[in-house]
Amino acid sequence: MNFDEIYSNKLALVEDALKKLIVRHEDCPPTLFKAMNYSLFAGGKRIRPVLLLSAHELVGGNVEESMAVACGLEMIHTYSLIHDDLPAMDDDDLRRGMPTNHKVFGEGIAILAGDALLNLAYEVFLENAMKYPHKLERHVRAAFVIARAAGLHGMIGGQVADIEQEGKDIHPDMLRYIHTHKTGALIEAAVRAGVIIEPIERDVEDAVAKYGQKLGLAFQIVDDILDVTGDAASMGKNPSRDEVRKKATFPALYGLEESRRMARDLIEEAVSHLERFGKDAYFLKEIAYYVLKRQK
Repeated sequence: MNFDEIYSNKLALVEDALKKLIVRHEDCPPTLFKAMNYSLFAGGKRIRPVLLLSAHELVGGNVEESMAVACGLEMIHTYSLIHDDLPAMDDDDLRRGMPTNHKVFGEGIAILAGDALLNLAYEVFLENAMKYPHKLERHVRAAFVIARAAGLHGMIGGQVADIEQEGKDIHPDMLRYIHTHKTGALIEAAVRAGVIIEPIERDVEDAVAKYGQKLGLAFQIVDDILDVTGDAASMGKNPSRDEVRKKATFPALYGLEESRRMARDLIEEAVSHLERFGKDAYFLKEIAYYVLKRQK
């Protein structure tokens, strides 16, 4: 199979697993259940769970074992998008071509839907870990890696810095901090969590983590570029929001062409860390080039 076929297959597996997990909780308040489903199944690339599953496969893992971890990670990502769109944050009206969660359900329910998805993710991690008592420590470590990347030392820390730097002249180091934390941390965590479920050498984990670090930063730089060059129809959200809010971005600091060059270099660096795996890393390498070429 080619890259598109492999990606489509993995995407379908993730969609199916997410539906099976979420339907088990339909006895919660109906409005909350609708709001959670609305954002969780609004479409999307599912790149984080696909990365986690692929990294697990790279080191000989069984997708059945890591699927719940991948789904929990996607729940965390979805919660972050719901909260990111709120009036107190980016105040966005569109997400993936649809009205944002708070526009449909109101701010209070949107906040609680995000909170519910975040907490459900950890239920999913722990429930899955208990299915593998002989590998419990590895599953706990995988959950820890994701929790740290999603929290004050990762995504939330990056979001705080992002808010505080709006409208200010920014130092390149701070810009890199924001991007590697608010976006890059969860992408690195996806591949790191995928490999540490299996008994691997530390240098294998380090190589995959470095791939994730470079890929995560490139992903956000491409997002910055698309905010300048994209349109609402293809992106599924309103462009030029970063400029309106005077956010710290790579195009604002370096210009479009230099930002494109930096993204290309980061992708090549990411791929170089997978050379040791040979053809087994084909799909992860192709994901990196996919990130570089994406239009939404």
